[in-house]
Amino acid sequence: MAIKVRIPQPLRGLTGNESVVDGGGASLSACIADLESRFPGVKERVLDDTGELRRFVNVYINGDDVRFIDGLNSPLKDGDEVSIVPAVAGGA
Repeated sequence: MAIKVRIPQPLRGLTGNESVVDGGGASLSACIADLESRFPGVKERVLDDTGELRRFVNVYINGDDVRFIDGLNSPLKDGDEVSIVPAVAGGA
């Protein structure tokens, strides 16, 4: 299964500075587990202590926010693109 995962700058130290990596799995949860197996530390930065997406991390599948699909159970298929985006807050 060919899934492209877009990695934000803060996590690229874990992926050898790669901005896009291949991912695998039939769901977002499985894809995160796949990433963790190859890039240790990804999971703890994306998921909180309860195993849910961190509050200030947004994840999109083909541009759609997974919180409005099925969260970690959101299905993935060949050709999908997953984007991990840290939320930005603040301002003047």
